Parts: sequence; C-alpha cells; structure tokens
Amino acid sequence: MAKRIGVIGGSGYTGVELLRILHSHPETEVVLTTADSNAGAMVGELYPSLQAAYPHLAFTSIEAADLDGLDLVFVALPHGASQAIMPGVLSSVPHVVDLGADFRLPPPLYKEWYGEEHTAPDLQGSFAFGLPEVFRSNIVSSAHVASPGCYPTVSSLALAPLLANGVVAPEGILVDAMSGVSGTGRSAKVTSLFSEVDGTIAAYGLLNHRHTAEIELVLSHVAGAPVSVLFTPHLVPMVRGIHATAHARPIQSGLSTEALLAMYREYYADEPFVVVTDAPPTTKACMGANTLHITVRYDARTDSVLALGVIDNLVKGASGQAIQNANILLGIPEATGLPITGLMP
Repeated sequence: MAKRIGVIGGSGYTGVELLRILHSHPETEVVLTTADSNAGAMVGELYPSLQAAYPHLAFTSIEAADLDGLDLVFVALPHGASQAIMPGVLSSVPHVVDLGADFRLPPPLYKEWYGEEHTAPDLQGSFAFGLPEVFRSNIVSSAHVASPGCYPTVSSLALAPLLANGVVAPEGILVDAMSGVSGTGRSAKVTSLFSEVDGTIAAYGLLNHRHTAEIELVLSHVAGAPVSVLFTPHLVPMVRGIHATAHARPIQSGLSTEALLAMYREYYADEPFVVVTDAPPTTKACMGANTLHITVRYDARTDSVLALGVIDNLVKGASGQAIQNANILLGIPEATGLPITGLMP
C-alpha cells in the first residue's frame, strides 16, 4: 500500500518540486497539499506543468487540512512559519520532513544566526539534520528530519572527504558559491526581477549568511573538531543550479590531484547521488536530478586544495533531498523515486 503523503506549503518552488518528483514515486501518494494564499485552487490551475499528474488535487488552507491518517508530511514554508504549526503537525503524523531552517540548528546557534528566540525550542531536538551522506545513522533512528539548505548541502559534501581524512586545516576555509534565482523563492521581490538579475552577478549576505552556521555544523562533525568557514554566496542570472568553489590549506604533504580524486571516489563509493568527476562539473549536468557532481584539485604552486561542487538547488538542494530523507524515515530504499539524470540540453 502506498504511503499517504501531505505537502504543507505546496505552492512555492520547493513545494511544487516535491509534487513533481513525488508523482513518479512508486511507493507514495500525495493526498493533501496546502497553500493558504491559493486555497481552493486546483494544483494544475496554478501550475499547468502538474495538470496531467494531479487533475483532481486542490490546495487547501493549513487550518482546514486534515492530517489524520497521513504517513508523512513535508513542510515547505517560509522561514519562521513552521515553528508556529509544528506542535500540531507532530501530534497528528508519525513523520515530518521540514524543508525550512527552523529546526536545523540547536537553540544557541539558532538565536546567534537568526537573531531571535525560537518559538518551539522544545522541539528543536526532535529533528535529525537531514544530510544523508553524513548523518544517515541519525536519520534512521529519528522520526523527523530537518533537511539542510541548498548551499550547505553542496559546500559540505564538497569538503567532507578532505576534513574527514585530515587533509586540510579546519580553519581558514573559503567557500564562494553561485545560485540561480529560484533560490530566492517565488514571492515577488525587486532583487529577483528579470531586469535586475539579467546580465549581472552580485554577492549578498557578506560575512554573515545564515547558511554559514549549517556548513560549519556539518564540517565540524565530519572533522571531529571546530571548523570555521568564510562563506560568500552570489546570485547569478539563471533559474536553477548552484556552483560552489571551496579553497582550503593542506596540512598533509605529498598531495596530488590524482590521489585526492581517488580519495573522493573511495569516500563516496556507496553514495548513489554523488558523482566524482575528473573534469570541472557543470550545473547543467544536475538540472532536475538529485545528484551532486564534485571534483577536487591540488595546486602545488600555491600549496592549496580546491574542491568544486554543483547541484540543482531545488532537487538535491531542497525537495529531492527531502524525499531522500523521507524514504529513509519510511523504510523505503533511499533512491526510490528520485531522478539521477540531468536534463540536456
């Protein structure tokens, strides 16, 4: 019998991506989705791309949503919104995957990086951090998951083998990343207008982007020691995709690019969604897929290590990874229903 699934916040980009991928999932059935501002509208009316997949599914309001009998709920709401509803959601369904930032960080880090008190601090410890390639055992033993952000996903996985094997210093790591405009969400804002983003690249969140905390959290766990990262994101004129370039200082001698590539391939040998490439990866290769493409280089001239990673910010960076986490929670083979081939051209 198919698992009964609800999607709270189904009208945003991550919500509609959940609906798109879940339709091809052989072991799930979406029976409910909410969108307060579009309550009553048919899913296919708002998103014609989903008309054939969901001809009879309509958005409902959160207040009117009946969660009883659901096996799992995805929460894909703007930052801060899931805190208010989560107590009720957790009391109604056995499993929750939250795509927002509300339950990713422990209370002290949350207040430090978000500048406000959490309204449901007693629930923050109920969620496993949903990066399966690093925290799979935690996810398996949990009932609920907080999926990480798009930047932390690609940045952390690009650097993890280096820190896990003690190849680079845990301090002074630089990550420069570029993201497509869909990462800013569907709500109208001047900074994401076509006339504002076309033909230009701009950095934002300088020195204090909130995803820094997640990157450091993951990498400190991997390294077994505190890791510090200077993270700088950029908005680029494309719809989907993230490209991250990480720079780190080696603390081992005798390094070579060939040896590092072999180390990466061994580290990710059992990970179905991680592709280690000889050539520099391109965002196009991951478009629409739940994959991460990475490569690594050692530069003898500057004695530096360079790691590069790309993902689709809406798939491995959000909805695809959320479904990957849901599969684990539900006891379904992890790769079930998830695309691994990118769109070309």
